[in-house]
Amino acid sequence: MTNHLRRLVLQIIAGIASIWLASELIEGVSFKTEVIETLLIAGLVLGFINFFIKPILNLITLPLRIITLGLFSLVINAGIVWLMDVLFLEFEVIGFYPLFWTTILVWSLSLIASRI
Repeated sequence: MTNHLRRLVLQIIAGIASIWLASELIEGVSFKTEVIETLLIAGLVLGFINFFIKPILNLITLPLRIITLGLFSLVINAGIVWLMDVLFLEFEVIGFYPLFWTTILVWSLSLIASRI
């Protein structure tokens, strides 16, 4: 397996795990279905976004990330979590603090997956 394919698979696994963990651990975040396929598809989409779109966003916003000492990455990650909330009706994040903690969780698992 090539390095890029391995990184993509790890990002997909991190996406699935982060959505599931957020719905289980963070109050205000819910995944409203018992169908595992929907969770897998949502995690797949999150993994693809983190693998393909996030590096482009990081490149475009590089000056902002430099000025804010990297804190603008949280805004990018929050936007990705919000996008997942919009794309999947089953995934619901209610309020700022659940969005913040879900963002931290998704960022952490994505970082771990990229370092493996």
